[in-house]
Amino acid sequence: MDLGLKDRVLVVTGASRGLGNASARALVAEGAKVVITGRDERTVLDAAAELGPDAVGIALDNADPEGAERLVNAARAHFGRFDGVLISVGGPPPGSAADNTDEQWRAAFDSVFLGAVRTARTAAAALGEGGVIGFVLSSSVHEPVPGLTISNGLRPGLAGFAKSLADELGPRGIRVVGLLPARIDTDRVRELDALSGDAEAARAANEARIPLRRYGTPEEFGRVAAFVLSPAASYLTGVMLPVDGGTRRGF
Repeated sequence: MDLGLKDRVLVVTGASRGLGNASARALVAEGAKVVITGRDERTVLDAAAELGPDAVGIALDNADPEGAERLVNAARAHFGRFDGVLISVGGPPPGSAADNTDEQWRAAFDSVFLGAVRTARTAAAALGEGGVIGFVLSSSVHEPVPGLTISNGLRPGLAGFAKSLADELGPRGIRVVGLLPARIDTDRVRELDALSGDAEAARAANEARIPLRRYGTPEEFGRVAAFVLSPAASYLTGVMLPVDGGTRRGF
């Protein structure tokens, strides 16, 4: 199936590793060109080099007020067009409602929430018909994840923003979609398992609650991201799509 991504240009934030990187890889494999970001310059440049000539890396913190405009300009300068963005932001620190500090909440709000909103607004102003804005969110949009109180507070709000944005941009032919990963086998999820004190037991218990009885791979997530960002998904907007091996359906 041709997804229609050849020569389309997308920005993928937080793509030096994890789900953002897997998504960028899938997009490039389908013929797209990408501008990827990450906080560490060396890491993001290395990630772009691994993706090949159809990728450019830019060191950027999502909390930077000028960052979103830089990314749109970079897409146009390097590849001559801008067709969409996938907003992926590293998870905020773990902790309980009693443990997380005001400073942690403020930093996470600036990066995870306000940074994503700002990037989406900037992209919306620059996109035309056929453009797409995607958000990598979390299963916590529907069910809180134990030990991730800040994420549980911010991700559902972003989902609400994304749905509102889909309503506003739909008449212009611009789509807005959200992806809700659960247990995908990334460094972040392995770190969360380790917080229990017994990572193997935590993984086994989590897998037992997943209908497919296993964690997903970053590659599986990336292929879903590439599809929903592609013209092949042209009639999908305002959806929050679980990528979770059936976990959400199982509840």
